[in-house]
Amino acid sequence: MTVLPDDGLSLAAEFPDATHEQWQRLVEGVLRKSGKDVSGEAAEDALSTKLQDGLTTRPLYTAPETAPDTGFPGFAPFVRGGSPAGNSPAGWDVRQRHLGTDPVRVNEAILADLENGVTSLWLSVGGSGLPVEALPRALDGVYLDLAPVSLDAGAEYAEAARALLRLYAEREVPAGAARASLGADPLGHEARTGTALDLAEAVELAKTVAAGHPGIRTLTVDALPYHEAGGSAAEELGLSLATGVAYLRALTDGGLGLEAALSQLEFRYAATADQFLTIAKFRAARRLWARIAQVCGAPEAGAQRQHAVTSPVMMTRRDPWVNMLRTTVACMAAGVGGADAVTVLPFDHELGLPDAFARRIARNTSTILVEESHLARVVDPAGGSYYVEQLTDELAHAAWEFFQTVERAGGQAAALRSGMVAERLAATWAERAQKLAKRREPVTGVSEFPLLAEKPLEREPAPAPPTGGLPRVRRDEAYEALRARSDAHLAATGARPRIFLAALGPASAHTARATFAANLFQAGGVEPVHDPVSVTDRTAAEAYAASGADGMAVLCSSDALYEEQAEAVAAALRAAGATTVFLAGKPGTAADAVDEYVFAGCDAVAVLSSVLDRMGVAL
Repeated sequence: MTVLPDDGLSLAAEFPDATHEQWQRLVEGVLRKSGKDVSGEAAEDALSTKLQDGLTTRPLYTAPETAPDTGFPGFAPFVRGGSPAGNSPAGWDVRQRHLGTDPVRVNEAILADLENGVTSLWLSVGGSGLPVEALPRALDGVYLDLAPVSLDAGAEYAEAARALLRLYAEREVPAGAARASLGADPLGHEARTGTALDLAEAVELAKTVAAGHPGIRTLTVDALPYHEAGGSAAEELGLSLATGVAYLRALTDGGLGLEAALSQLEFRYAATADQFLTIAKFRAARRLWARIAQVCGAPEAGAQRQHAVTSPVMMTRRDPWVNMLRTTVACMAAGVGGADAVTVLPFDHELGLPDAFARRIARNTSTILVEESHLARVVDPAGGSYYVEQLTDELAHAAWEFFQTVERAGGQAAALRSGMVAERLAATWAERAQKLAKRREPVTGVSEFPLLAEKPLEREPAPAPPTGGLPRVRRDEAYEALRARSDAHLAATGARPRIFLAALGPASAHTARATFAANLFQAGGVEPVHDPVSVTDRTAAEAYAASGADGMAVLCSSDALYEEQAEAVAAALRAAGATTVFLAGKPGTAADAVDEYVFAGCDAVAVLSSVLDRMGVAL
């Protein structure tokens, strides 16, 4: 045995290991100093965060006593990845989406993408997308043996699939070299539109493909309709499992073997800016699908093919540049989570058809993470993290429970048609919408730090998405409605609705609450006027009159100054024409002096809607 010399780099080996109980006692001491007298588990709970699906993020994670076996990359239960090498060495498949209807323009965009880092194409075909007959023109100049194609054709999936297969034959692409996802998703189409499609045609198409094109998958289990309807991560996973099982039943009943049927499916999930939840979601999805394959009798064929799409729900129309940051985090999380293909939606996705710059940024997001950050060189980089492993396990159990609920309701088709899915997702979204309204879930550039003076981006309108089924929600929708009212008022009158910030005392006393109030009112398109820096009962009336405020003012200062000055200043503001005086602070402060309160945790959407109503800003 070689004895190394003491190099002075001891890792505290002379100290005993700290216990969880010792850590809890230290936490108790800190919390007592902040006025919270809690102990033991209660101290830890005080620092925990509640998530959707009954999950909780705790402040400390240690090795669990009985951790579930995550296996090895490329082997069941596939938690750590669908292949032993992960996405190495080339990284994940960079899949760019194209929504245009003009085949010439779509072709130009496709060729530019393929020349600059994109490795596969996602085409909207049929319906409001590219005409099926225009598919050959859109793919002119594309080496179809090198660039996989993923179709999204809705009710026209069979015609689009046959057109692509004919194109492979005409261009003499060897059957073994063709790589594609034909995008047949009858249940996903029903979720989007409310219109049922017969699975029989998809089954026949899958049988044809399975017999001669080993690199082509026929059916897509698209979970985006459920995510875009406001579903949680567990609901998204549970509904995708129910859809996948429905397709497996149809394929095997139609004559395909189980392993062949499993190979015909690709799963599509949303990746959000909640990086750890996204990582856990992709890992849990593989584990859950592997469990289904195991129960069906083909455990080694249960590697789930995953396509990640950065969440449309998180994209904003105001301050769209921030979407670049959101999609970067989401793309990173999808890659770390082991997604096989990743689509980064352009930052202007919600504004219409993206321009060349937006598409360039979208594809380069993956390129930087793969080529410069070397993210794909590590297989399952989150593996072994106690937090990620536990979150994966808890999410998997929550999703499995919901999947069983759907199966007990008769399966995915029955659950959709009975309204069970719509009701469940609506309830989930209503709960989340309350957090958004109260800014418990902030949206940067929208509900937090909005910029009223920013000139909106103009984009060519995108084709209208299918409707008639589940709704499409966005995190910014309530604030967007408020801002639209403000924009209309600006166009009609030449000015935005205004509120006067009556700051009391020195900057040290009022800055925090003045900043809070300015942020709050700007989120609804109300321009805060903070001039002069501070007022007194002698100067408030003149300052209010000069502000151009629409009948409203808000007092901003410390509790001590409120006690001393609020009543006199509020009286001066009312004498100058203010019909409503708010106070930024705890409800009940200076109750005799003010009309309403704004504070952290108040329903910002309700407050702002009421303010615009009283200012006479039209709906």
